[in-house]
Order: sequence, then structure tokens, then C-alpha cells
Amino acid sequence: MAKRDCYEVLGVNQNASDTEIKKAYRKLARKCHPDKNPGDKEAEERFKELSEAYAVLSDGQKRALYDQYGHAGVDQQSGGYSSGGFGGAPFEDIFGDIFGDIFGGGGGRRGGGRRGDDLRYNLTIAFEEAAFGLDTKIQVPRHQSCKTCDGSGAKPGTSAETCKTCSGNGQVRFQQGFFSMTRTCPDCNGEGKKIKDPCKECRGTGLTRGQKTLSLKIPAGVESGIRLKMSGEGDPGTKGGPPGDLYVVITVKNHPIFQREGNDLICEVPISFPQAAMGCDFEVPTLEGKVKLKVPAGTQSGKIFKLAGKGIPVLQGYGRGDELVIVRVETPTSLTTRQKELLNEFAKEAGEEIHPMGKGFFDKVKELFD
Repeated sequence: MAKRDCYEVLGVNQNASDTEIKKAYRKLARKCHPDKNPGDKEAEERFKELSEAYAVLSDGQKRALYDQYGHAGVDQQSGGYSSGGFGGAPFEDIFGDIFGDIFGGGGGRRGGGRRGDDLRYNLTIAFEEAAFGLDTKIQVPRHQSCKTCDGSGAKPGTSAETCKTCSGNGQVRFQQGFFSMTRTCPDCNGEGKKIKDPCKECRGTGLTRGQKTLSLKIPAGVESGIRLKMSGEGDPGTKGGPPGDLYVVITVKNHPIFQREGNDLICEVPISFPQAAMGCDFEVPTLEGKVKLKVPAGTQSGKIFKLAGKGIPVLQGYGRGDELVIVRVETPTSLTTRQKELLNEFAKEAGEEIHPMGKGFFDKVKELFD
């Protein structure tokens, strides 16, 4: 049975941050963990599916491969997702935060740097640019480290002070019966430090709004919906945390002549009845200019001619698709009196010999109903 989309399994969208993915996984995994559902095969299979999806989306390299090539890309790279009894997902990701809170261990201090948010940038490109690739520059609105306070969040000339409530640990310990328990410090929100005089420019966040110009290389063969990941180009982290990633989502404009099917191009070309009947040579468009096509006499409407290697380059691979030229024979309209006379003479002279397809069809009808 085909595997479901990893994002669908975890109930998150494709732009979800690592934090959102982890949160969604923990919430769902707790509900259907085998220890909570003994003997429930359905819950066991659901837990395995969740763990496999999380094993892909929590790994930056695997997620990038999955975003580009789907399950096939990850299966090829690692021979599947599972790596142990929990489908490749670390056990501590499910219950580590619970045991850490109860027994005061496992997680250490909750404060410290926070990873920056992932960003999405929508980019529309021309059909030809998608086919052959493009080197371009984009301007991405995003947060940046505050220049006034160098990202510290504190007013210039001052610095953050150690939180007196937790002595800089980010957690406070208290006794609950026989257990010694810890929780996030309510005064510093787990940071371990407090800013007494915040920077006026960034209001203590350490970040200001701006934009950055980035060079982007779009590979040949992309199509609408492809996401290109630019690692570390998302919002900067706070308090020394790593930056997020930028995802460039591609939209390809429609072409006035060509349609795309996979790596092949479809081009419909109209020809006149005399050209189809007697044959002709004419030029057809390709992505790289015009080429001559020979149409033999007696060509029927809908006939397909293949121009090998004139299609779309294979994304991240070798070779190109083909261009398929579909001939459409046009029926003349707005005929003059003389043209009608000539056509009538032509029909009388030719009889049934000029349309063998029609003769064959009506012969079959006659056999069926007579």
C-alpha cells in the first residue's frame, strides 16, 4: 500500500518549522503509543507511521530529499526510515520533556538560544526559465540582528542581568511530596537572564525588521510547487540560537504555445485540409527555435509527431524529454460560392475512397445493426 504524505501524517503544512513538527509528533505519538494501547494493532500501526514520518521531517537532509523527490528519494538514500523499535524517532523526543519536568533531569536548562523561524518566499518564473534554469537575486523580508544593541536586546551600555529567582539556571526546583520537581523560571521564562533596560530600537527582542538580497540558482527542469531550501537564510535565532531556513516556492507561468506533461512538451499545430491531404513541410516551434517537420500525404487530424530530445531537461538528472507535435486539421469556414462548387465536385469525383476511416466505421455499424 502506498505511503501517505509525511506532512499529512503529522497534520502540519509543508512550511512547518522544526518546533511545530516536533510538537505535532509528540502530541500524536502520546495518544497511540503501544504502552498506552496494549494489544491495539491499529494504534501500533499508527504509531509506526507517525514515527517514520517524524524520522524524515526531523532530519534536515532527509526532509530536503523528501521535499524534492517524495518517499522514493528518502527510500533510495537510506533504504527506509525505520531505525529501531520506534520507527527511527528518538524515544526522548516523545517522553523526555515529561520525565525531565518530573525528576529534574533529562533536559537541563530550558533557557538559552532559540532557533529562528523558517520563512517562505513565493517566486514566479517564466516557462523557459523553469525549463533551462536561472541564476537570479531575490529580496527577502525578514528579521535581522538589531544593530543598535548587537542583538543583545539590552540598551547600549548595559547588559542583561542574571535572574535572581533561578540564579541563571532557567529553572526553579520545588518539592512535591517525595519528588523533587523543576519547572521553567516564571521571572525570566527560562532564559536565565533578565533585561532591565531594553533597547528602544528592538524593544528588547534583539531583532529588527529588514530585508536581505540573496543569490538563487534555480536548476533546470523545475515545475510549479517545487520548494528550494536555502539553509540558514530564515529569521536569525535569538540569544545565540541558530537561524531558520528559507523555502523558495516556485510557480511557473503558463506558456502560450506549449503544455508540459512530465518532461515532455505538447504542441498543437493547425494545418489546412489541402496540406494534410497532399502532405507538406512546415516549421514548428521548440523551446530553442523553429525546426522543420515533414507531414506526409494523407495525415489525419490528431496525428502525433515526436521531436526527440526537444522537451524539458530532467531535474537533477541527465537527458531531456521529447516534444510531441499534435497536428490538427482545420475545417474551412466562410466558403465562397465558387469554393462550395469545387468541394461538391471534389466529393462527387472522390466518392468514398478519400475517407477510408469513415467507410470502415460505417461498415462496422452495418454489421452490428443489420
